[in-house]
Amino acid sequence: MATFVLVPGGWKGAWAYEAVVPLLERAGHAVHALTLTGLRPDDDAATVATANVDTHADDVLRLLDRAEITEATLVGHSYAGMVITAAADRADGRISRLVHLDAFVPRDDESWWSLANEYFRELIAAGAADSGYAVRPPEGGDPRRRPHPLASFLQAVRLTGAVDRVPRREFVYCSGWEDRTPFAALRTRLEADPEWQVHDLPTRHDVMHEAPEAVAELLLG
Repeated sequence: MATFVLVPGGWKGAWAYEAVVPLLERAGHAVHALTLTGLRPDDDAATVATANVDTHADDVLRLLDRAEITEATLVGHSYAGMVITAAADRADGRISRLVHLDAFVPRDDESWWSLANEYFRELIAAGAADSGYAVRPPEGGDPRRRPHPLASFLQAVRLTGAVDRVPRREFVYCSGWEDRTPFAALRTRLEADPEWQVHDLPTRHDVMHEAPEAVAELLLG
């Protein structure tokens, strides 16, 4: 039995994986879907304003401690690639597999902001204009989305290199939004790295809702 820890991307909560979780559980695995600090309905303004990548990595580590997980598959979508990288680097060998689901794969001292393309940087800057500390969700999309802590998009991750010792590392590239994706160059880089396995799915970015069966099949593979 595997243990999956599913971390959502920007503006989303655990509900982002609602179509995937039952497929993994039906296959007999333990599944934990997280809502990160600052994205919970009862989080106050101070909590949102101070939440960053370190905060979100700590959310993952607290779950590992609380559930006594010693061999986890960490799955991160989009922004959460930053989170699962930072968490795995600090998890003392408790991560056996990383799956970056159309997600950033930072190196030391890189941030979401430094890795994103101009389209997303403009979106974040405009979305943060109202409060200065939280980024409102883009137009359209699921009404459950919440303002996302700006600091988490700006903070650079600090890595020791321990994350590079995770035995299995995978990147999933969603090819159905190539006019906006910030991940094309990343896909090329990781394809050339023998320590990474790269998968392609012909979907748009919100792959968990567009193709939950394909996501579950890949994770179960």
